Amino acid sequence: MPITTIGFDADDTLWQNEALFRLTQQRFAELLGDSDPDQLTERLEAAERRNLGHYGFGIKGFMLSMIETAIEVTEGRVAAPVIAEILAAGREMLRHPVHLLPHAREAVTALAADHRVVLITKGDLLDQERKLAQSGLGDLFHGVEIVSDKTPAIYQTAFARHGAGPAQAAMVGNSLKSDVLPALAAGAWGIHVPHELTWSYEQAEAPLGAARFRAICDLGALPALMDGIRNLP
Repeated sequence: MPITTIGFDADDTLWQNEALFRLTQQRFAELLGDSDPDQLTERLEAAERRNLGHYGFGIKGFMLSMIETAIEVTEGRVAAPVIAEILAAGREMLRHPVHLLPHAREAVTALAADHRVVLITKGDLLDQERKLAQSGLGDLFHGVEIVSDKTPAIYQTAFARHGAGPAQAAMVGNSLKSDVLPALAAGAWGIHVPHELTWSYEQAEAPLGAARFRAICDLGALPALMDGIRNLP
């Protein structure tokens, strides 16, 4: 079946995201200078994973997890100015300008000419809407889905709403865990575009044996890949 709908992830697929989290995490470690950096990273990642069910994905949950970790590692002795600095760092993240990744605009523009292109991203609603508006890509998309998580059911619903269903759809993203594997499970194509920085939560083994799995080095290769898939016997 021809691909009629293409879903794009946002963070670290179309624009930079994880780099900002890494920089803020370094700042967090500097604020808690008496703590072992490696142990602090482990405690923070544990808090983030523990809190996903409460706060979801995004900057606000990250900020609350930093505060929780600061309280834990100092056994409740963290100073109020440190908490204030963590809150300030989170607000800076929420104001940070959007930096598109190479070939993002060109790839979406080219594929929007003869496909329905849909942004499918998870995270905080207000922040993702802000980033989409600042990216300048908003007018290129035929639809936008901002979801709490990415599952096969989410992809089945999104591709049915914006196209002919997952059998005639592809999902493009940097996360094997969130963008590729559940899209494949839904019956769509899964196109992996690796990013140099990937949160440990999003890491997974590539499904090399899956017939509908493909990997490309960057978005510049995506239009040619779609043409190749279209011409498959």
